[in-house]
Amino acid sequence: MKLPRVIEMTTTRADFVRLLPAAVGHVDFIDQGDAFAHQAAGRGWRIGFASMPDLRIGLIRLERHRVDFSFRGFSQAEIDAFLSRFELHFRRGGG
Repeated sequence: MKLPRVIEMTTTRADFVRLLPAAVGHVDFIDQGDAFAHQAAGRGWRIGFASMPDLRIGLIRLERHRVDFSFRGFSQAEIDAFLSRFELHFRRGGG
């Protein structure tokens, strides 16, 4: 499955931050509050992380965030591999 560049995720910020290092291949990144960014060797990526209204299903309330990806200096194959790894680390429900 190829992950789109903009997705909605039902996750807490704490869980997102906990899982993010493995999802990005354990590279150094900066937490900018509303985004996470990595820069090295003239290229980089940015993952925007914006709160959305909670998803409510009956009595269940789930935090929801808009997550968007941008890349600079990566080939399409590298971007596809990054997004596949990201999706694998955030997959829920046994995918």
